[in-house]
Amino acid sequence: MSISKKAAGIEKDGVIYAPWERIFTKVITPFEHFVHQQTTSGILLMLAAVFALIIANSSLAEVYEHLLHTPVGVMFGEWQMQMSLHHFVNDGLMAIFFFVVGLELKREFLVGELSDIKQAALPIIAAIGGMVMPALTFLAFNHGTDAVPGWGIPMATDIAFAVGVLALLAFRVPKTLITFLVALAIADDLGAVLVIAFFYTQHLSISWLLIAASLVLILITLNFSGVRKVSPYFIVAVFLWYALFQSGVHATLAGVLGAFTVPARSRYNLDRFAANIQDLVTRFNESRTDHDTVMTNDRLYMLAEEVEQNANKVQTPLQRLEHVWHLPVAFLIIPLFAIINAGITIDVSTFGATFSHPVFLGVFLGLALGKLVGISGACWIAIKLKLGQLPTGTSFSQIVAVSVLGGIGFTMSIFIAELAFKGSPEYLLMAKTGVLAASIIAGIVGYSVLRFLGRHIQKPAE
Repeated sequence: MSISKKAAGIEKDGVIYAPWERIFTKVITPFEHFVHQQTTSGILLMLAAVFALIIANSSLAEVYEHLLHTPVGVMFGEWQMQMSLHHFVNDGLMAIFFFVVGLELKREFLVGELSDIKQAALPIIAAIGGMVMPALTFLAFNHGTDAVPGWGIPMATDIAFAVGVLALLAFRVPKTLITFLVALAIADDLGAVLVIAFFYTQHLSISWLLIAASLVLILITLNFSGVRKVSPYFIVAVFLWYALFQSGVHATLAGVLGAFTVPARSRYNLDRFAANIQDLVTRFNESRTDHDTVMTNDRLYMLAEEVEQNANKVQTPLQRLEHVWHLPVAFLIIPLFAIINAGITIDVSTFGATFSHPVFLGVFLGLALGKLVGISGACWIAIKLKLGQLPTGTSFSQIVAVSVLGGIGFTMSIFIAELAFKGSPEYLLMAKTGVLAASIIAGIVGYSVLRFLGRHIQKPAE
């Protein structure tokens, strides 16, 4: 039994190519490289927001509004669940975003920047300061009004945007500064999740909460029982999402709870994996002849499958899921969220009223100024009290500049605004305008200051 040369493909240096593959690779490789760059998700998010703004202020504004209210749903017999596209993205797809956030948080607590309390102390303290001061700034403008629920809006930093801006300066800032911002943003994300869970929940249903708690216990049981297949966790997490949706707690928290129960233990340790792979390679070489392929020799195919199974067993389910879901979330869900939520109407004639509105001022100054004062102030106090230390090779002026980048609050801030002002379209418009304005100012100022501070650092030779 043999395979024609044409069917087998073109072989060069041990690599088999399809007839057009090498030409196609020359075209697609630069695109793949761009997709995996740290800055790309932030750029795509910015383009999605700009696109939404253009559409909302064009002749297609009515079509855009109609699209937001397009009903989507699921029907099974007499049971049905229906919501608008706007709510489907915010309540449904964003649960996947929170799932990835939860995976990142768990990894950071186990082996990342937040695993060592000495290293994590400064960014955690900075994150707390960066949440408290913006909230107080908002309340200073809106205390005693019905806009008070919006205090959580300026608390959040958008990790994709902020780290993306800093990554543009990769050769002008110490790597430890990027690490500091990542740890700060992750701690900030945890704070935002807790704020949503405890302060933006209404009309609780105890019976559905009990069902949700039971489902969480099932997920924990799966973890402690050594179940490493992803499908059981996924099925239970879907039911958990529905239970939380019915309970009154925001359903996206199902993503975080589900992520925290995903196993972070591999089946094989490194020694067992290495021994198995060496044995499989030996058997693979013994089982083949010069004219064999995996299609003509079933034994080779079975051994190759065993290699794949061993590779899966040395990885943790947490790592695999984070890798699988990172790109769909960064390049589909978050841009779609921006398109659905960033389309605000800009009326030049109302700029005066907008810029003097308490909600706009609270959100804008909370992000643009509150984050700066909160993060840098908390760091200064922590360093003086010896509760933390500056990252290696950084200066306090760079920490202040990073504090400015903390004012980029796009994704999570708009998400919280949707929860806080669900029945108040005027407040929601002011809040979103404040988020967009502050994010633009913080990004430009933070980038400019960091570029100026790092002007003496030379880019290494290629």
